[in-house]
Amino acid sequence: MRESVAITITESSQTGEARRVAMALATRLGFAETERGKVGIVVTEVANNLVQHAHGGVMLLRSLKHHLAVGIEVLSLDKGPGMVDVDECLQDGFSTSGTSGNGMGAIRRLSNLLEIYSIPNQGTALLAHLWSNPTLHAPEKTLEIGVICLPKRGEDVSGDAWACQVEHHRSLLLVADGLGHGTEAASAASQAVRIFQDHHHRSPGAILEAAHAALRSTRGAVLAIAEIDFEQESVRFAGIGNIAASIFSFPKHHNLLSHNGTVGHEIRKIQEFSYPWYPNGLLIMHSDGLGAKWQLDRYPGLSQKHSSLIAGVLYRDFNRERDDVTVLVAKGMGR
Repeated sequence: MRESVAITITESSQTGEARRVAMALATRLGFAETERGKVGIVVTEVANNLVQHAHGGVMLLRSLKHHLAVGIEVLSLDKGPGMVDVDECLQDGFSTSGTSGNGMGAIRRLSNLLEIYSIPNQGTALLAHLWSNPTLHAPEKTLEIGVICLPKRGEDVSGDAWACQVEHHRSLLLVADGLGHGTEAASAASQAVRIFQDHHHRSPGAILEAAHAALRSTRGAVLAIAEIDFEQESVRFAGIGNIAASIFSFPKHHNLLSHNGTVGHEIRKIQEFSYPWYPNGLLIMHSDGLGAKWQLDRYPGLSQKHSSLIAGVLYRDFNRERDDVTVLVAKGMGR
């Protein structure tokens, strides 16, 4: 499930819906009964917190895969009062609403990964990972990837798509946006992903050329491909259309260049650009479903958080709601 599932939670009855969706996902992924039970408890407690403390928000669920392990990502986003002291909130018995105060502690104990980013009076983003078999899971050594991919409100499928090919010395990342919305846009974006997967051993420019030929029978798409070479500490980038991309290694910042056009219909020029890559750098790519006026330095400490939290905060604060949206964040893990 490359797309995320978004569940709006504003009142207590929606907590049950979030739990049902999460349990169904855990069953499809082959979670054993004990691990499924953990998923149910974590999702219930996260949803309860959205209702009781944040006065509503959204929960995003996404499947994870790492080598032989599968997992579930739970991402909770709100614009509530936030937390003054995150560590204190994680302690059993701490409560600001008269409850027993054990919910956050349970989330911490049952999750294989838990990270929280919160600013008082601006909101909270909570990330939890639960793995079907945690002993099979090991963190990526070179690149950590977080993604949100959601359809326009009212649509069943997203016209956006993304893909990655992560290797020890080299990683390739794609974000594609099929023209328009719905099934035809999704078909164009899916075709771009297929070409990317079939040609991932080639350069970004060569993959774009192959995609241009393959998408002629579709309505077309805009897309961008970034290749991170860890040994050369460089990024090769090629894009057609309005997929935005930036590299951050504070205080350095590079906006990556694309050419105008539509893959599958009209391309005047395919060109690769080269940029420096930093062992602890960030690459952020997104479709035009995310507004372009975000500034990462306005979020103190966010760049040090998990890639999924970074993607989630940007989505929460800058998604346009009237369009499909994809936000991909790739974070160097050092060497």
